Amino acid sequence: MSWLKALAVGVVLAAQITTAVAADMPKDFPPLPVLDAPRPRAFDVYSGWYVRGDIGYGWGRLDGARSATGFPDPSTNSLGGAMFGGLGVGIKRDWMRTDLTADYLSDMKYQGTVAAPNDVTAKMSAWSVLLNGYLDLGSWYRVTPYLGAGVGAARLRVSDYQNTAVPPFATGQSNSQWNFAWAAMAGVGYVVSPNIIADIGYRYINLGDIKTAADTSGLMTFKNVAAHEVRVGLRWSFDDIPAAR
Repeated sequence: MSWLKALAVGVVLAAQITTAVAADMPKDFPPLPVLDAPRPRAFDVYSGWYVRGDIGYGWGRLDGARSATGFPDPSTNSLGGAMFGGLGVGIKRDWMRTDLTADYLSDMKYQGTVAAPNDVTAKMSAWSVLLNGYLDLGSWYRVTPYLGAGVGAARLRVSDYQNTAVPPFATGQSNSQWNFAWAAMAGVGYVVSPNIIADIGYRYINLGDIKTAADTSGLMTFKNVAAHEVRVGLRWSFDDIPAAR
């Protein structure tokens, strides 16, 4: 029966060890993890994205006009102003913003002088698509000033060309062409509500050169057409749309 004695001794020793260990353990145990606890919120795919709309007025300018070879260039040149409007979509990260915009600048009237005052006239309009970047410079009392620049392309059009001194002598012709375009901006944003910002700013946009339609005598080239614009618009952010989960 020696094995019974050994078993009894083992049981007694195990009971003593268990009692001693239990006495040394802390009385409060940390809660076990809950397997069905709520998971962290998924990444907000809408965060920072916004759409924008702008309207305003642009004052046209150009570096002059060049007539066909053998004909005098206009001695004076002026380009009037016109309304414009545009839409865009962008994203904001901290103090940086980027957006893609499309704008239409309506007819600006050109007047030039060759032999008599304003004996050369035409109209110029443009579609432009720009990728823009902005640096917000800080916020004070809901107002955030910014600087920006953009590059892209412009579809520049000249129409209703008329003259009495230089070619093309056929009147009423039009021509369009795509050019590289660039812009520089400055303005302020004002927080109207948590997801709506009013934007008031200035933009200089350079649209490049544009040629008239040609006839047998030649054509005229308008150099470095541009506009100084005063812009008013709204930016509406997507941040109030519930995120995907």
